[in-house]
Amino acid sequence: MALLGYARVSTNQQKLTLQIAALKKVGVREDRIFSDIMSGSTDKREGLQRLLGRAEKGDVIVCTKMDRLGRNTSDMIHIIDDCYKKGIVVRFLENGLSTEGTAGKMVIQILAAVAEAERARILERTNEGRDAAMDKGIKFGRKPHPKAELALELIKQGFSSTIVKQKTGISLSTHFRLKRQLRSKKTAQPGKNEDHLNNEYQTDIENFTNKTS
Repeated sequence: MALLGYARVSTNQQKLTLQIAALKKVGVREDRIFSDIMSGSTDKREGLQRLLGRAEKGDVIVCTKMDRLGRNTSDMIHIIDDCYKKGIVVRFLENGLSTEGTAGKMVIQILAAVAEAERARILERTNEGRDAAMDKGIKFGRKPHPKAELALELIKQGFSSTIVKQKTGISLSTHFRLKRQLRSKKTAQPGKNEDHLNNEYQTDIENFTNKTS
């Protein structure tokens, strides 16, 4: 059995000294400590890859904190679970958690539940932000093609299908479909089928955009 250590800092302005000292204090030899210094968007983690390539069944990987092992909770869970399946123990000094023994599987399950809750919170915040933006009139999806917007404006002003086609290139079928929808919107009761009509119009605009892109 080998005792291996892993240390990581987020930027080159931070120091690995304290983490390495803590690992050595619990018996990890300095030549068995692997480390990474992440800078900017680079995240190759060559030290971690060397560590995982070196670790064998029965070995113990020691980290000072849980957030030092993975980029996020999901990444950390993936690494821990992979090590567990290979018979490699992962131990954290800060909270004393370990995947060793009968409690090891339970630790992984708890961490997995935490990761799932974290993903759910992120999704909820994303949806709330999207709903708030839509309430303010911000539209999502592909931006309408300028010629498609021109076609709509010309139709609204009553120009003939020939003129609209010459100016924008839309087909006669698209022209008459948009014209029917505009007429329907004008006669529709407030709140009745508005979303449906808007969605139909947006679909036609997007189809035109795809053909002209």
